[in-house]
Amino acid sequence: MPDPASYRPAPGTIPEAPGVYRFSDPQGRVIYVGKAKSLRQRLNSYFADLSGLHPRTRQMVTTAGHVQWTVVSTEVEALQLEYNWIKEFDPRFNVRYRDDKTYPVLAVTMNEEFPRLHVYRGPRRKGVRYFGPYAHAWAIRETLDLLLRVFPARTCSAGVFKRHGQIGRPCLLGYIDKCSAPCVGRVTAEEHRGIVEDFAEFLSGRTDRMVRELERRMQTASEELEFERAARLRDDIGALKRAMERQAVVLGDGTDADVVAFAQDELEAAVQVFHVRGGRVRGQRGWVVDKTDETADTPALVERFVTQFYGEQAALAEQADDASQPVPREILVPELPADADTLQEWLSRLRGSRVQLRVPQRGDKRALAETVERNAKESFTQHKLRRAGDLTARSAALQELQEALGLDQAPLRIECIDVSHVQGTNVVASLVVFEDGLAKKSDYRRFEVRDGAAGGDVASIAEVVRRRFRRYLSENSDDPEFQARIRAGVDPTTGRPRKFAYAPNLLVVDGGQPQVEAAADVLAELGIHDVALCGLAKRLEEVWLPGDPDPVILSRTSEALYLLQRARDEAHRFAITYHRQRRSQGMVASELDGVPGLGPARRQALLKHFGSMKRIRAAEVEEIAGLPGFGRRTAEAVVAALHPDPQAATDGAG
Repeated sequence: MPDPASYRPAPGTIPEAPGVYRFSDPQGRVIYVGKAKSLRQRLNSYFADLSGLHPRTRQMVTTAGHVQWTVVSTEVEALQLEYNWIKEFDPRFNVRYRDDKTYPVLAVTMNEEFPRLHVYRGPRRKGVRYFGPYAHAWAIRETLDLLLRVFPARTCSAGVFKRHGQIGRPCLLGYIDKCSAPCVGRVTAEEHRGIVEDFAEFLSGRTDRMVRELERRMQTASEELEFERAARLRDDIGALKRAMERQAVVLGDGTDADVVAFAQDELEAAVQVFHVRGGRVRGQRGWVVDKTDETADTPALVERFVTQFYGEQAALAEQADDASQPVPREILVPELPADADTLQEWLSRLRGSRVQLRVPQRGDKRALAETVERNAKESFTQHKLRRAGDLTARSAALQELQEALGLDQAPLRIECIDVSHVQGTNVVASLVVFEDGLAKKSDYRRFEVRDGAAGGDVASIAEVVRRRFRRYLSENSDDPEFQARIRAGVDPTTGRPRKFAYAPNLLVVDGGQPQVEAAADVLAELGIHDVALCGLAKRLEEVWLPGDPDPVILSRTSEALYLLQRARDEAHRFAITYHRQRRSQGMVASELDGVPGLGPARRQALLKHFGSMKRIRAAEVEEIAGLPGFGRRTAEAVVAALHPDPQAATDGAG
C-alpha cells in the first residue's frame, strides 16, 4: 500500500491558480479526477492526517502512486476539463451517476423510409428520435396502444415488414386499423411519414393543437352527416385525452424543467430526477452513488450531478444528431453549489440559450420538489433494504482474499479466464474483469483458441494467459516519453485510455491445480512475477495456488469465496454466450459439409424433409434420390458420407 507521503509534491511547487488534478495508481491508471479554485489548497488537504479523511478518500490516497495537475484560466474551463477527463479515464473513485437500471424510451426511427415506433434500450443512434425515459416498458406500450388508434404508424420489425410486403397481406394491427399498413401500399411513404411526424409532435408537447384539429374535423364530419367518421374522430379524441391524463399536469404555466432531489447518509446518496416538459412529467430517473469527502454535502452532490448528467446528455444528443435540447430551461435543485454561476454559464453553453439553476421557494414548483424528495427517500430506503451491507461485503471480500491468498494488498482488479468448447473442438475463451468487487464489462475480452485446442483445457488456459500478458508486455516500452504516457493511463498514439497497459492484482482461472500450474508457467516464462494467481475448481469450490499441493478451503459463507464464484460464473456465462454466437454463425461443421454435389440449398432440403440427422442416416439411397433436385449419385454420396464404413453403408442402404 503506497504511503501518500512518498509521492506528495513539495508544497511550494503546487500553484495557487484554478485547475484540474488527477491521482494515478502505481501502474499508471487514473483513479480520481477533481477540480479546484486553488490547486495548492485542495491538494494539500489530501495529504493531511489520514485518520481525519473520509474513508473513501483515505482509500484513494493510499491506492494512488502519484498526482498531476493542469492549470486553467477560468473556472468554467476547469469544469469542462474535469468533465472531459472523468469521461475519458472513468476513474473508479469518482462519483458515478449511472442509472441503477436501463430505462426504456420510445424510439421513432426517422432515418428509415417507413419510420417505426418501438420500445428501445441502448445507445443513441443518428436519425432516431427518443421520447422518455419511462419508468417501465409497460407504460410505453400502454401509451403507444392508445395513440396508435389516432396515429396508425408502423411498429413491426424490418423482418415482419418485409414478409408481409411479400405475401401482400397486412398483420393484425393493419386489419384493426392500428397500423396504416405501408407494407402493402395502403399509404405512401410520404403519407406514413406525415402520420409519424404528427405522433412525434404530440409526444413533444403540442397536444392542444392536435386535439383542436381533431375536434374541428369531427365537427365538419358531423355537419356533412358523416356520422361514422365523426364517431371515430370522437373516439380518437378520447384516446388522446386518456394518453394525456397519464402525464399529469404538475406545473400549470407549461414550464420545461428538471426537478432534482437527494436522500443520503454518510456513505451513499440517492438522486431522483423528474423531467417536466410543457408542465407535464415526461420521465423519471434514479441513481444511487458512493460518496467521497468532496460530495459529503448536498451542494457538492448537486455540482457533481449537474456536471456529469447534462454533459452526458449533450454528448448523447450530439452523437445521435438529435435536435431536441439536452438541457432544460430550468433546473430545480434542493441547494445551490458554491459555483452556481459557473455551472449556469456552462449549462447555457450546452443548451445554446440561458439556463437557470435555482432552489424553488414556494408554490407548485416547491410542492413538486417535495414530491421528488419523497421519491428519493423511498428509493434510498429500498436500496438499503435490497443491498444492505453490500459495500461492506465487497470490502470484506477483498480483505478476506488478501489474507487467504497471502497478497501484499487487496486485489482491487481481478481478471478471470474460462474456456468453452464442444467435445474438445471449436474452443473459445473469455476474460472478465472485476474492479472493487464489481464487474467492469467494458474491459471484457473474448478469445478464439487455436494452438491450445489439441491439449485440452490446460493448454487452452495457457494460450489465453500467454496472449493476454504478451499484449500487456507489448503495451510497455523502454522509451521514456512512451512510459510517461503509459503512466498517465493513455495510449501514446490515440490518446485514449489503455485498458490493458497494467496488470491485474489477481488472475483467476477456472479449474484446479493443472490449470493453475499451466498459467503459472506462462507467467514465469514471460517474466511476470507481480501478478497473484489462483484457480477455483467447480467440484468442491476449492481454491488452488501455484506450487501448493493442497488447496485453500474457504468457508461456504465467505464473502471472498462468493466474489470468486461470481467472477468464475460471469466468465463462464460470457464464454458460453460467445460460443453460442459463433455456433449460430456456422462455427460447428455439419456432417453434410463437403459432400460432392450437395450445396447449402440441398442440405437445407434434406433437413427440412427428414427433420433430423438421425432420420437422414436411417434413410435409404432410393428415398434420398427421390427428393426433388436429387439424383442417385448425390444420394449415394450422402449415404457414404454418413456411413464411412462400407459395411455400415450397406446396412444403411439395405
